[in-house]
Amino acid sequence: MTDPGAESTAGSGEVSGNTFHGPTAFQAGDHNVLNVHHVHHHTAPATPATPATSATSAAPATTLDPLDATADELARVVGAQWQEEAGLRRLLEPAPLPVRWRVSERKVAGRVAAATAEGAARARFGPLPGLGPATRDRLRDGGGLSELHAVYGGLASGRLLLVGAPAAGKTASAVLLLLDALAHRAAQAAPADRARVPVPVLLSLDGWNPGEDTAVDWAADRLSREYTLFHGKGGRARARQLLEQGRVSLFLDGLDEVAGRLRGAMVSALETAPFRLVLVSRAREAVLTAKKARLGGALAVQIQPVRPADAAGYLLNRLPAEPSTAWRALTGRLLAETGPLAAALAGPLAIALLRDVYGDDDPVDELLDTARFPTPAAIENHLLDHAVVAAYARRPGHPRPRYSARTAERTLRYLAARLTEDGARDLRWWHLPGWTDHRPRLIAVWIVSTVVCGPPGVVMAWSLHATPLVSVIGALSAIGGGYGVARRVAEFSEPQPLSSAGWRDIFTPDTVRSGIRQWLFVGTGLCLLLPLIFDPGPPIWLLYLVTLPIGFSELLVTGRGHKILSGTPFLSAGSGRGYDKVREGFARPQVVDTRSVGPVDVWRHHIGLRLFLGLLTGFALALYIGPIIAWAQYPLLGAMFALTAALWTGATSVLVGNLAVATALTAVQLHFEEGTPVRLVRFLEDARRRNLLRVTGPVYQFRHARLQERLAADKPT
Repeated sequence: MTDPGAESTAGSGEVSGNTFHGPTAFQAGDHNVLNVHHVHHHTAPATPATPATSATSAAPATTLDPLDATADELARVVGAQWQEEAGLRRLLEPAPLPVRWRVSERKVAGRVAAATAEGAARARFGPLPGLGPATRDRLRDGGGLSELHAVYGGLASGRLLLVGAPAAGKTASAVLLLLDALAHRAAQAAPADRARVPVPVLLSLDGWNPGEDTAVDWAADRLSREYTLFHGKGGRARARQLLEQGRVSLFLDGLDEVAGRLRGAMVSALETAPFRLVLVSRAREAVLTAKKARLGGALAVQIQPVRPADAAGYLLNRLPAEPSTAWRALTGRLLAETGPLAAALAGPLAIALLRDVYGDDDPVDELLDTARFPTPAAIENHLLDHAVVAAYARRPGHPRPRYSARTAERTLRYLAARLTEDGARDLRWWHLPGWTDHRPRLIAVWIVSTVVCGPPGVVMAWSLHATPLVSVIGALSAIGGGYGVARRVAEFSEPQPLSSAGWRDIFTPDTVRSGIRQWLFVGTGLCLLLPLIFDPGPPIWLLYLVTLPIGFSELLVTGRGHKILSGTPFLSAGSGRGYDKVREGFARPQVVDTRSVGPVDVWRHHIGLRLFLGLLTGFALALYIGPIIAWAQYPLLGAMFALTAALWTGATSVLVGNLAVATALTAVQLHFEEGTPVRLVRFLEDARRRNLLRVTGPVYQFRHARLQERLAADKPT
């Protein structure tokens, strides 16, 4: 299959680190090579000149729509994202299982004629360049992946429902269809034709409230959060333009995972969406939704069970030229279509699990024992029970797994049980602090804060008045201050929204100018006022120095960094009052590097950016207090005041005011209570690369709902 993301790589390179906002890196491969794509200016991809265009080279150049380059870059990023994800899900190697479909006979959509616009109906979308219209005659016999793409690109209504039984391969079919759609777009030589082919983007429906946001508003917000191409100044507006002009088609997964009433509201809200839609759902939930709300003009196609011959061919493709006797017996029984084996391997999940669990020389023919495996469910459960062990088995030519199979299974069982208990499929790492009792973390942070931050305050108190009473008061103040810091741990016991502000989202041109104006105004005012009160007054340089934190505070409270100052003495005054969501548009004027944003990116963002800004806040408060005390009293006392202020403020805004730090502390607690790895986020990413988890934006999900259900059946011991 042509790689839709394999366009020109001019200007790409490699870096050894990774940040959340530019320069940004796309992580790929087994050795964590970070490939960076640099976009210096927006230009449409060059196309080879034809004789016709060469003959008219003297004609004035056609002005290109500035959104063309944005759409082309989005196609590159989406292609790289899903090419890697399809590789991790083993959808491409060996050759993928054939996707077969038929028009669904279930009552999930309206008449086929309404979708094809045959007769008096009006076509909402014209066929994509290079494709013909989808007609009832072409739909009658169903087909494979290429026919499905022809339906997607030629359907007059632009509404396609992919439905099927659990584990039928609906999401895998959607991913392969998306890659085919990207390949078709990249194959259009003429820029005008390429501009008419929308960029397919796969999103999860989780988190959308149609009562608050229209489909366009919600999708634009998701694009601006999940792709750095739409971060910064005007990014969300560009995403909205692409959607409104139909330059993006949405592949929406997870409709069956949404609550019943909300499903109907989503379908109703999608009715007027100005872009092409592919909606993925289990058939049962789609039928229930259609009783309350039906997507007008939609065509529902049912993903068909895998044919035994296709399953046998797929399995044989990965085996040696002369398979073992056990494999020959299994594939022979499969081709004969007898017993529970053929029914069990009618879905891609079971076939992939069989390939993962059994090696070339393993006794795979044990599955033919109808006494041990009397039903298809028994075979599938057996494969699910061995999936984790197989994923963490050591294989020749591959690095030793970082985690033992026992640790991995215990951890995944715990995570599956907690998600199932909450009725959720999305594993949001920033919600982990609410999974455990916060009191052990509170006590630990209390002790650490008191031990680290307390001594400077005690020494400062002793230097002011060296008496035992003052020392006791200083020690008690340190203990009380440590408790005050630790109390913030309790805030994360409730689910928190995930902030994704980056460097240039906080230090925008407007906020920097506002901070500088505030600093100069206050500093100049003190320079004019204090000489009238004190003789001699403080040096001018000192006044401008100690008022720098005032400007820093103004910078944060007028932008997206206002929450970092929350609870900070002096600097937090008015925090958030000057903040306006409109200011979010005043971020980076130019996106330099573009990629999709995953859970690890968000994790590193919080660890790195917010950690640094929290420490910078502590330094700002130290600068606010220390120099003036040093001038009024003596330098050592000023230094002690500054150190005390920096430590306490840093602890308040960094140690316990950071979602990533709170999650890391929770991971340590879970390690002692449940036996999970200390570096839990690294484990989650490792499990994704072993095809046990998958990602949707910044959240993890189990590879399949059946795997989560099976792992959750028994809690770890």
